[in-house]
Amino acid sequence: MGIDAVLNTAKATATDALAGTRRVVVKVGSALLIDDGRPARDWLDGLASDIAHLRGEGREVIVVSSGSIALGRARLPGGGSMRLADKQAAASVGQSLLMQAWQAALEPHGLVVGQILLTRDDTERRRRWLNGRATLEALLGHGVVPVVNENDTVATEEICYGDNDRLAARTAQLARADLLVLLSDVDGLYTADPRRDFGARHLARVEALTPAIMAMGGDANAVAGVGTGGMATKLQAAAIARAAGCATIITSGEAPSPLRALKEGARATLITAPDTPMAAYKAWIAGSVQPAGELTLDDGAVRALRAGRSLLPAGVTAVAGAFGKGDSVRLLDAAGRRVGVGLVAYGAREAALIRGRRSDKIETLLGYPGPAALIHRDDLVLEA
Repeated sequence: MGIDAVLNTAKATATDALAGTRRVVVKVGSALLIDDGRPARDWLDGLASDIAHLRGEGREVIVVSSGSIALGRARLPGGGSMRLADKQAAASVGQSLLMQAWQAALEPHGLVVGQILLTRDDTERRRRWLNGRATLEALLGHGVVPVVNENDTVATEEICYGDNDRLAARTAQLARADLLVLLSDVDGLYTADPRRDFGARHLARVEALTPAIMAMGGDANAVAGVGTGGMATKLQAAAIARAAGCATIITSGEAPSPLRALKEGARATLITAPDTPMAAYKAWIAGSVQPAGELTLDDGAVRALRAGRSLLPAGVTAVAGAFGKGDSVRLLDAAGRRVGVGLVAYGAREAALIRGRRSDKIETLLGYPGPAALIHRDDLVLEA
């Protein structure tokens, strides 16, 4: 049963969601990963075993990991508060240590780690977004476990907030994951701070992020260490993921094998999503991106698109507009009627050079081997 079917079950739990996922992003914070300036090796080994088990079940796993600053800071002289430049220096020193820790944990399970460093621009600019997505897909296709971190050596905003929750949500959006797991120091969302209010209720399932729900991430959980920068950012991350069709689980990561604990019914909060990742992505293409150009198609190309195929250069008869790679373009039939809209894999100049030609001629025409499709079927939406 796919995760969309699981989440449509009225009583589905976080355990059910994990069991039904196809592609999951797991976010790990420094508090879990680092122990006295060093990797928490026993805990990492437990999580690595969990990841290997999920992979053995045929699920794809992406890790978003904090920890580079904490690891690097332990190697730098001095102490006390750190300026932004000092944090960036620590990240530079600690990033290789972080990847070594992940590789050491996953290698005994026969798993290879691939590093991805992202900034906000990489997840919000279409061209860089497409490049990032292509890299993630290639890594997953080779059976690699991608480990994503903020590119702290050049980023400024995220490093100031110390927040990788939103980065994890943007990674889930980028990867079109159907589940985001935020491992925390608490076992989910409560109606109030459970340390001060013994009547606070744990919320096992949230189906709408209303203002009242979002408010629970602030003062209600502050004393428990999950206020601003904690539960508040987790709910903000869940909102980003939800808009991309990705469900979110907030659960404690303090168990020796936190994902196994979740599979065995550990307490957690499941925040559902109203659509699948692909449906949300298609809705974004159709309604949120302003087309920058037009492609006119022959009748054969139109029939191929309606049969669920990608748009190949051979079916394009005309190119109009000054669009770049990753931009949105309108698709027109021979009579000028709108057929749909999609995100192009080539800019206007390249599209004009390869239009009407077979895909096996692309390298000869452009001087480099590019994608066979001008617009992949996943990146286009057809008119009804």
